[in-house]
Amino acid sequence: MTKLVLLHKADSIYDDEPDVVYDFPRSYLKAVQEAVGDWVVYYEPVKAGPRGYFAVAKIQRVIPKPGVEGRFLAMIEPGSFLPLDTEVPRLINGRPLEQALMEADGTPKKGGAVQLAVRRLPDEDFARIVRLGLPEDLERQEAVRYDPAGAEVAEEAAIFERPVLERLTRRPYRDVAFRRKVREAYDYRCAMSGLRLRNGGGRPEVQAAHIRPVEHKGSDSVRNGLALSGTLHWMFDRGLISVADDSETILVSRNKVPGDVVDRLLRPNGKLWKPDEKRDWPHPVNLAWHRENVFGQIATEGPAPWD
Repeated sequence: MTKLVLLHKADSIYDDEPDVVYDFPRSYLKAVQEAVGDWVVYYEPVKAGPRGYFAVAKIQRVIPKPGVEGRFLAMIEPGSFLPLDTEVPRLINGRPLEQALMEADGTPKKGGAVQLAVRRLPDEDFARIVRLGLPEDLERQEAVRYDPAGAEVAEEAAIFERPVLERLTRRPYRDVAFRRKVREAYDYRCAMSGLRLRNGGGRPEVQAAHIRPVEHKGSDSVRNGLALSGTLHWMFDRGLISVADDSETILVSRNKVPGDVVDRLLRPNGKLWKPDEKRDWPHPVNLAWHRENVFGQIATEGPAPWD
């Protein structure tokens, strides 16, 4: 197995969806086959934007692209995709992070490997990028972000450095990383009420909801997330609300939710409030899964939040 860097543009003409599939030509087939079962880092090329290295994922298998001669699809292992908490720049102090892109004197190479859409990545380069993008103490950072007094409670999380791969697979760490990216993408505003509320200590009163749950092969991509208030998160998970096939009209199970509750909780226009970046908008496939598998189908137990 080997690790890779995969170039990806948000407006790619290919069938790329970083948390699901990567579309590539035959010239890269050998390298991608070597990476099956191993991790990759996604990279935004210079002409596409400023992000540099922005996410990690694991390749599950490679298949020929149906109906297209000479192209292949790398299928991403469900649940492996994770955006980097901090996007990692292409150069640090003028030096590339990848050995293959560096001249003997440490300066960046030009042409050649720099232009490859798929690049092999040594383990040490992979670990360095992940450490920069997903800090070991991310959970502690989040715990004390709005409550400095909580530093003592979070101290245990910083006693030792967790191995890089443990960060990528441990659910509590991934939950923190997902929550931070989703809330940031929505500017800490509830997608359905449009409200941007903070408590007295400045803590955002908005949560990050998976549209398709992880246990049902949902990913930790921002495109599989919605920033929602606590009450609307509860309603969304229980199928009382969803999103229509136009990807913006809010659906309500009106036989279960009183009209005055709808009026109080949802935006007046009944539409989702979306992130500024189109690449962060909820994916229609994820919304369709929720609409078809959750909306109107889950029995609620106990009192509703508005009772």
